[in-house]
Amino acid sequence: MNTLYYGDNLQVLRDSIATESIDLIYLDPPFNSQATYNVLFKAPTGEQSEAQIEAFEDTWHWNDHAENAFDEVMKSGNSDVAELLRALRSFLKENDVMAYLTMMAIRLLELHRVLKSTGTMYLHCDPTASHYLKLLLDSIFGPKRFLNEIIWKRSSAHSDAKQGMKRCGRIHDVIFFYSKGDECKWNTLYTPYTKEYLESEYKHTAPDGRRYKETDLTAAKPGGDTEYEWHVKRPWGPKARWEADLDNEYKNPKAEHEYKAVRPYKGRYWAYSKANLIQFAQDGCLIHRRTGAPRLVQYADSMLGIVLQDLWDDIPPVAGGEDLGYPTQKPLSLLERIITESSDEGDTVLDPFCGCGTAVHAANKLRRNWIGIDITHLAISLIEKRLRDAFPGVAFDVHGTPKDMEGAHALAAQDKYQFQWWAVSLVDAVPYGGKKKGADTGIDGLIYFKPDGKTTEKAIVSVKGGENVNVAMIRDLAQVVHREKAKIGVFLTLADATGPMKTEAVKEGYFETPYGKYPKIQILTISDLFQGKRPKIPLVDPAAFKKAAKESEGGEQDKLRF
Repeated sequence: MNTLYYGDNLQVLRDSIATESIDLIYLDPPFNSQATYNVLFKAPTGEQSEAQIEAFEDTWHWNDHAENAFDEVMKSGNSDVAELLRALRSFLKENDVMAYLTMMAIRLLELHRVLKSTGTMYLHCDPTASHYLKLLLDSIFGPKRFLNEIIWKRSSAHSDAKQGMKRCGRIHDVIFFYSKGDECKWNTLYTPYTKEYLESEYKHTAPDGRRYKETDLTAAKPGGDTEYEWHVKRPWGPKARWEADLDNEYKNPKAEHEYKAVRPYKGRYWAYSKANLIQFAQDGCLIHRRTGAPRLVQYADSMLGIVLQDLWDDIPPVAGGEDLGYPTQKPLSLLERIITESSDEGDTVLDPFCGCGTAVHAANKLRRNWIGIDITHLAISLIEKRLRDAFPGVAFDVHGTPKDMEGAHALAAQDKYQFQWWAVSLVDAVPYGGKKKGADTGIDGLIYFKPDGKTTEKAIVSVKGGENVNVAMIRDLAQVVHREKAKIGVFLTLADATGPMKTEAVKEGYFETPYGKYPKIQILTISDLFQGKRPKIPLVDPAAFKKAAKESEGGEQDKLRF
């Protein structure tokens, strides 16, 4: 079953992913230790900054966790990566970059373990730490398993090349491509010919207007049936080159044209067998020079194109209807290309940093099995929504998210922010706020709606994961609703609401709309949400979450070869 896992990918890999069970790994890990990675939601009112949530901060600083990871690598049994990491630590010292590389090293060892002997891995990064990451990959996979450094031109211009900046603009990412064994799955892909290439290589035009090129049919060395005479009876002249009849040994015994013969030259042989040349002739793919020497005609429109190279400048960044509002979202076509060239239908694709879920989306579309892992409930809930929008009725499992009250209590005790984001996702609210100190505004989520069908209003969602809740919390929510000029407040609580809390909520009255009256303050317990209850809000605005376009499983894989 296709599966999403919430949790630290290191632990999930160790506990849940079997050795040599994965055909293809794609990972797009955070690039460096200084970045903060946000998932942004643009409110229907256009207030993007107000609808921002910090999904997680890169907190890979050198601390006890980094020291323990370093020690695990030293004891991993892979002496190459252990010695490399020891050398890097000697050079970099105990800083954030070293913590990042240590975190990646211990995970790359696990990813190598779960990969099949015929499997491949694509690691997507930018030049910030790519040189260090390649050293780690060489030490784990072996330098001979390095297949490509793919350069993806993600944009034509970038805002970091501002006036007065003394460097070039940064417009590309790096994708390292490695195999685990000597043999790996590979489906050759092609890209279309450019206009310049057609004009330089396919210089001739046939009478029917098709572009073609002539290819020599001789070879320098013998191989198989390559020593024979080629005879042709044919008229001469420009037009006759396309109307030649073969002699009675081949096609037309009644031909009475001038006889010409081409024999193997000393030290030269035919590149194809006689049977192949006869087939070329019968297919109309031979023309002859005045000496009678045959030339193979290759039509541009019948060729597959140019074999895919390691510079990918034909896939633009995410735009238009595909853009779901995530700043690090990768284009679907990029992942479709990777998955198509290195796996077959029914194979298993793993993305251990699945983010907004582009890799699992592409894998599902191309009929691959898939596994996605992410460390935030926010990402998991977003991927669930994306998959159900794109593939109505799609079946997949989700592990690590609460399925009952016991799981909800455990999550609340483990991480209050993850609990808040998970609870907010249950009511389809836009998450709000982050982990920064002093950032608590009393708002954990926003639900946008249009009570008159035109004007966008909002409901404030407040989440409490503690064991004790009281009436003061309802008063606080009412004040936030008033301060933010919202129309409704929704209080989500893990604990049961008290009688005074319910009474206080009723005192706030109702919000009246053409469709009826709705309580201004609504209380829902997590138990209520498990039972399917939801806030009473009219005409919720679907624009708060961009909807993934509906897909048909299987996609149009063959078109990716052009």
